[in-house]
Amino acid sequence: MHKRKNRVCTSWRMDETYIKVAGKDRYLYRAVDKFGDTVDFLLTKRRMKGSAQKFFNKAISNHQNPRIINIDKSGSNFTAIRAVNRSNFWNKNIKIRKCKYLNNCVEQDHRNIKRRIAIDTGFTEFESAKRTLAGIEVVSIIKRIKSLILRNPISKLSFH
Repeated sequence: MHKRKNRVCTSWRMDETYIKVAGKDRYLYRAVDKFGDTVDFLLTKRRMKGSAQKFFNKAISNHQNPRIINIDKSGSNFTAIRAVNRSNFWNKNIKIRKCKYLNNCVEQDHRNIKRRIAIDTGFTEFESAKRTLAGIEVVSIIKRIKSLILRNPISKLSFH
């Protein structure tokens, strides 16, 4: 997914939601930039600081370092970003902003994912859930790129 993906901006909105896998709640961490482009996602078995930190490390390694991350009031996300700030090598701390209404674009993306899967039945295996969610993310990225090309075809198709 990351090979052909466009760069994202340095202002991220991050949230998590639950997905039913084999009758148990599993947590899907997702981040989008301020324009609604998907930064990264991670399905984990637990909602803890370690899971959030793993997500942030994955997202930062695949993209440039964010300048600011908007989160909701989740304590695990806050402590994970602080841990990433303590162990950073780029000498610029990530600014944390706890502002619930700025995460509305992430919440809207959660709706899209939950609409595509049956919430009451969920998935039977963790690995199949990861693969299916990755496919849903790729399809949404392709649709977004396609709509951008249709809105402004000349600037997107010139490869200078």
